[in-house]
Amino acid sequence: MKNIFGVLLLSMVQPILAQTKLEKAITNLEDNYEQEKVYVLTDKSQYAAGDKVWFKSFVFDGYNRSTLSTTLFVELYNADKKLIDWKTILLTNGEGSGDFQLKEDLPEQVYYVRAYTPYMTNFNEDFQIVKTIPIYNPNSPESLVISKSSDWSAKAFPEGGTFINGVPTKFAVRLSSNTYLPENWTGKVIDTQNPNTSITTFKSFDKNVASFTITPVLGKKYQVIIQDNTGKSKTTDLPQVADSGLHLEATSSKEGIKYSLKGVNLKQQLQNYKIIGTINNHLAYKANISQLINEASSLIPTKISNGANGILQLAIFDDQDNLVAKRLCFIKPNNLKIEKAEIIGQEIKQTPRSFNSIDLSPDSYFKNYTVLVSEDDGTQNPEEENLLSSLWLTGDFTTKIDRPAQYFSKNANSEALDALLISENWKRFDWNSVLSGATPTITTRSQQFLSYKLKPIKNNAQLINTTVNLVLKLGKSEPVFEQFKTDQNGYIYLNNLNYNDPLEVSVFTNSENNKESGTDNVFVTVEPLVTPNQFKGNFPGTKYTLVKANTSKALPPTISRAINTQKNNKKIEDNDIQIEQVKLVGKKKDPKEDLNKQLSTGMFSSVNSTIFDFVNEDQHAAGSSNILDWLQGRAAGLSFQRNNSGINVPYIRGQQAKLYLDEIPTDASMISNLPIGNIAMVKIIKGAGLIGDAVAIYTMRGNMKSKNDEKETKKNNSSIVKGYDKPSEFLVEMLDDDVKIENDTRETLYWNPNLFDSDNVPPRIKFFNNDTAKQYKVLIISFDEDDHLLYDQEIFK
Repeated sequence: MKNIFGVLLLSMVQPILAQTKLEKAITNLEDNYEQEKVYVLTDKSQYAAGDKVWFKSFVFDGYNRSTLSTTLFVELYNADKKLIDWKTILLTNGEGSGDFQLKEDLPEQVYYVRAYTPYMTNFNEDFQIVKTIPIYNPNSPESLVISKSSDWSAKAFPEGGTFINGVPTKFAVRLSSNTYLPENWTGKVIDTQNPNTSITTFKSFDKNVASFTITPVLGKKYQVIIQDNTGKSKTTDLPQVADSGLHLEATSSKEGIKYSLKGVNLKQQLQNYKIIGTINNHLAYKANISQLINEASSLIPTKISNGANGILQLAIFDDQDNLVAKRLCFIKPNNLKIEKAEIIGQEIKQTPRSFNSIDLSPDSYFKNYTVLVSEDDGTQNPEEENLLSSLWLTGDFTTKIDRPAQYFSKNANSEALDALLISENWKRFDWNSVLSGATPTITTRSQQFLSYKLKPIKNNAQLINTTVNLVLKLGKSEPVFEQFKTDQNGYIYLNNLNYNDPLEVSVFTNSENNKESGTDNVFVTVEPLVTPNQFKGNFPGTKYTLVKANTSKALPPTISRAINTQKNNKKIEDNDIQIEQVKLVGKKKDPKEDLNKQLSTGMFSSVNSTIFDFVNEDQHAAGSSNILDWLQGRAAGLSFQRNNSGINVPYIRGQQAKLYLDEIPTDASMISNLPIGNIAMVKIIKGAGLIGDAVAIYTMRGNMKSKNDEKETKKNNSSIVKGYDKPSEFLVEMLDDDVKIENDTRETLYWNPNLFDSDNVPPRIKFFNNDTAKQYKVLIISFDEDDHLLYDQEIFK
């Protein structure tokens, strides 16, 4: 939807050809106002302390998944703006997932999830998503309750922003509150000189908005009086009636957006007025009125957005390029372009703990799915927010909207959505600032993945323009040796790192006398180039308040069930631990023999070998600078000679021995730089077939941990570089009757943020029922390669 350009002409409308101030402003807008927004889907709407919060994040650039950012920060705050936890999430095609493990002692209150990319910190913080999550705790001294009082305010907004004598004008009435809005409300319009007579009356479309139309008379003052269902009343003034100006009307239909302009008492009438339409800060439509007329109208077809839904910002400029009217319109409100999941098979049962499955078509254009399956209790609980409302509405506005998901539901009222947009302003940019040539200050650029800077220090001095050796060990993978040269500030930069295992970075300097260790008096500090940004704003108001808890504290039924599910999970974990203990008791194997079989292949097996086990045995290697020095005098027939670099080279029976690192030939200099803490096993082999005399060194694998690590203090020349937070795995399994689970109360039955199509095998949603569910709420989200949206939420029973 970027760089869309359309010119629609009446007989009196001609394309703009000259390079004007407005044209320059549009170029400025196109080049400098790229912005992102985030939607976070959680598996539940409320949680118990001790729960796990599963989340999936979608990052958009306009209405397409963003390619600007590969990193997303997701943070969890308490009501006092204290950071409880945070995650660094890898974004792939604008999507990423993770989870928060809530502590069992979290106080009961409303918590807040904040999500943003580093690039988003260049713009208004109000556009960063802050999602409210109530968390309950039966042991907390306070309880969350729904506030009984609602303090609301009201304001009336004329269509286009102008209120002109004698011109019928549509108004939107908008209610706002920091807590919650009244269920329904009515209103009337009065002339203050005759307050007992209603000019017109109206009813609310929903909690947010209503609309009415009035033809004003110059010199009169108008007011709107609103009364809610509890009898509370508020009065708000309408704008002062103007004697001249431009009136803008717009309506949306399946064909497009029709707009009409009417000028009143304008010197040059509408001649040289410009009509500009933008979508996501990009030009979508422009036209110029060349004739001397007072009225003009035209239809903007849906092709300006390639038929996709979204908000068009219509702005009208006079002959001096001054903004005189503006209006937000939704493209095709009654025809949402949303695909449904193609289901080719299903097996759905209602019996407790039964297996259920839903098969999606392998031939679909959609290949990766986000899927959430929950128990549906049959009650009609309206959605507060969803992907659609975030993508098309709330992600671009900072004002609070009650239940924005309603505007894109099956029974959505397009009049209500239109009234809501009349009451809103597009705040992603300000036309006057853009016209003046102002541009956003971009201090944080979008980077590919994660980047860090390392500062090696030796003998309390920075190493400037100095060559150093780095040993990089990522999780289970083998160590990598690299040479780097520090810059004029003494830094080394590690850029574009994409991993979610801990990265151990060890720094070694060249020995000055060829004898001392390359780690003596060497320190290293690691600093990420982009870090989470401190939250400076205010959290949104909620309908909840905290009160002192009663002795018999009442919890919502879903929370009681969540607490019972936690108890069930602990029973399963305890049972698994007992099974593992039984297995271990039954084993009577030599740990060193198991380690040798795990690490070495047949070529390196020999009856005439000596093995040193660093995983299961304490080898007391803490005082040695490297493994070759430690080996001196520890194996019969093994001796060492120093080479010209002062490194010990192994000899067996007077002949230089071959050196292997994880069974790959290497040399003594490479081995001397290998941290002993990375070594799992050393094998001294004497006269073994093709290998001959050799020293084979094996590094740690998987979750191995050296016995030496338990006693050695961390070396200052090493540091752990944190990568992306790896999402936990949601286990799809039935609760085992052997564990004596009496009541399976899981609410989330299936969570998969990345269900994908593999080798034309149908993607399968598979889950086990709990003990009570009779029907299931299934949410399926996906995007194809062209960012067409699949959004399907159905009830299966």
